[in-house]
Amino acid sequence: MTEHSPDIRPQTAADLAAIEALHEHAFGPGRHVRTASRLREGVEADPDLSLVAIVRDRLAGSVTMTPIVIGAAPALLLGPLAVDPDFEGKGVGGRLVRATLERARAAGHRLALLVGDASYYGRFGFHRVEPDRVWLPGPVDPRRVLVAELVEGARDAAHGLVGKARG
Repeated sequence: MTEHSPDIRPQTAADLAAIEALHEHAFGPGRHVRTASRLREGVEADPDLSLVAIVRDRLAGSVTMTPIVIGAAPALLLGPLAVDPDFEGKGVGGRLVRATLERARAAGHRLALLVGDASYYGRFGFHRVEPDRVWLPGPVDPRRVLVAELVEGARDAAHGLVGKARG
C-alpha cells in the first residue's frame, strides 16, 4: 500500500464516531436539513455498500448508500461522500465511489441517485436527470440531481417522486 492508497472496507460500528466527526467538519450542522439528508432519516444504510477508506489506521473518507425508491422503482441514494482534508486530491473519494458502485452492481442493484456536482460525478457514470422525470420531496437544485445506471436501461424505469424505501 502506498502512502495514500486507502484500504476500502465496509464501515463498522467502531467507525461511526469518526464518520460523524468527518461529516460535521465537511458539511457543518446544517447538513441535517438538506433534502438528501431527510431521505436518509430513519432508513438504515446498506451495510455492505457504506464504505470507509482507511490510511495508516486513520479514517480518510467515507461513503454511504441508502435504499430509496424513485416512483415505484427501487434505487440507492449515494451520499454523503466525505474525505478528510488531509487526503483531498489524492483519489480517496473516487476510490470510494467506484468501490460502492461496483459492490452495488454486483449485488444486483439497478440505479443510484445523488445530489451533487455533475462535473465530479460524471466520471463515475452519473448524468443529470430531467426534473419532470425525477423529483425530490424538498428543495434541491434540479441541475444537481444525478443518476447512474448500474444495469443498462434502469434509468427508463425511474420516474416520479424520490422517497424512502419501505421495509
